Amino acid sequence: MAQKYKCTLCGYIYDPEKGDPDSGIAPGTSFEALPETWTCPQCGAAKDDFEELK
Repeated sequence: MAQKYKCTLCGYIYDPEKGDPDSGIAPGTSFEALPETWTCPQCGAAKDDFEELK
């Protein structure tokens, strides 16, 4: 199962099974595979502001 990541600023959960279609990220894209320029679709936080959900 792909690992989910949570934005530490707004609480948005990135779910690899859903991707981020509004940003052109296809379902099945792992968090690690996201471009470094990807930002949180809710608050605009950087990828570095996400933490792995345990």
